[in-house]
Amino acid sequence: GCDAGVLLDNDLPSIDSEKNARPNQNSIRGFELIDKIKDAVDKACPGPVVSCADILAITARDSVVELGGPSWSVSLGRRDARTADRNGAENLPSSFADLPELIKTFSDKGFTTKEMVVLSGSHSVGVARCVLFRDQLYNGTNVDLLVASERKSKCPSNGGDDNLSSIDHQSPNRFGNNYFQALTNRRGLLHSDQELFNGGSTDDIARVYSKDSQKFYTDFANAMIKLGNLNPLTGNEGEIRKNCKRLN
Repeated sequence: GCDAGVLLDNDLPSIDSEKNARPNQNSIRGFELIDKIKDAVDKACPGPVVSCADILAITARDSVVELGGPSWSVSLGRRDARTADRNGAENLPSSFADLPELIKTFSDKGFTTKEMVVLSGSHSVGVARCVLFRDQLYNGTNVDLLVASERKSKCPSNGGDDNLSSIDHQSPNRFGNNYFQALTNRRGLLHSDQELFNGGSTDDIARVYSKDSQKFYTDFANAMIKLGNLNPLTGNEGEIRKNCKRLN
């Protein structure tokens, strides 16, 4: 859920930080930027009155816009969780997942297959650790050999687990449908990426997005609104943290 649980540190026995979940370890980052934003917002709006959860939702939108992607309306009024959900974080979609598992993981949270595909388009920016794409690079059966050869210099068959590579090879610092263009050319970095275009039920969806950036932008924005409204805490639930890393 969009409740800023992921920001909490292990500073209380009752909190098992989501930062320590397997999908997040040595991966999720940028916490210091959220802290700076929180400080600036609280100086402008003393209280505090703006939750860390709302800050995350807004910065997700603004980051996409800054990188050339679409904008969308962000509903506000979320409150922050008083605990972390490490077990929930352990169930984030895996980079090693096959298509049926990806579809089920999103379906379990109320998202359609089409929404799963379009949200995966967020991988048009960002980086991944070698340990997460090594098997796809060396053993994948739907891989462009030229691009794979280039990427092997950053990800040897042994060692270098934390070496980083851009998820999108073509334009790693631009948000766009380049991600889907890469999939149709067998250049997906992660196994879970290339599964979206691998002779399965999502091929046609990925193909449409690869050719129509406006369609991708519209569907992505709508899916992000839905994602931002996933089980938010409102009313008297949770709290509005003064420090995003710890409870009040």
